[in-house]
Amino acid sequence: MSEAQPWADQGILYEERGAVAVVTLNRPQALNSFTRDMHRALQAALQRAADHPAIRALVVTGAGRGFCAGLDLSELDFTPGEGLLERANPGPVINECFNPTARAFMNLRMPTIAAVNGVAAGAGASLAMACDIAIAAPGASFVQAFSKIGLIPDAGGSWLLVERLGLARAMALAMTGDKLPAAQAKEWGLIWDVADDPLAAALEMAQRLAVMPTQALVATRSLLREAGTRSFDAHLDVERDLQAALGRTHDYFEGVNAFLEKRAPVFKGE
Repeated sequence: MSEAQPWADQGILYEERGAVAVVTLNRPQALNSFTRDMHRALQAALQRAADHPAIRALVVTGAGRGFCAGLDLSELDFTPGEGLLERANPGPVINECFNPTARAFMNLRMPTIAAVNGVAAGAGASLAMACDIAIAAPGASFVQAFSKIGLIPDAGGSWLLVERLGLARAMALAMTGDKLPAAQAKEWGLIWDVADDPLAAALEMAQRLAVMPTQALVATRSLLREAGTRSFDAHLDVERDLQAALGRTHDYFEGVNAFLEKRAPVFKGE
């Protein structure tokens, strides 16, 4: 295992392309379904990107024909016998792995883009939705597979579905487990775009965002995601406070000065 790919054995590839980090879920033989080790490696890769001041956007994609099929059910033990209920219980792996991964994506200090190259099922769909922007291949699809095995959407899926689609569409998708094709996912607002080469499109978007004022982008993310949780009056106060904080950043002064001087700004993400 090379130093450049410290998590390859755990199913995660990581590389840095200028100011953009690229994370690839790399268990193509299992549609990139998650193991516990894969979660730990993914969280470590996200932390590496967050700790590197030159990295200002992140892309996540899948190897092979799928994006991510959620939990690899072999991580649970269904062998008949004593302790079956405890061994087959999905709660611990959700608490220890999926929830920390979802929180890491939602709170990363930079914009995140999902390049959905194939099926995103179960928590794989949740992962795509946890990113700020998602771009899918024409043949990709999003599947809430949980009802087919007697479970509920997890890894934030039940929250994200309603936020993206509204209650009526979220309810039907979650209950039926029907596939949502990429084109319809775009039409309904689940994803940003459909592209023949979603990784190339995601990289182009990431490179564009990576030279923008990073703190302002992340603050915008926070405001938009939390808009439905507070009143309009309270939201005005949050906007004021964030604007005041951003008004002390390098990128604010650089943006205004560049505008006044009629030149292109050089943002530092600071």
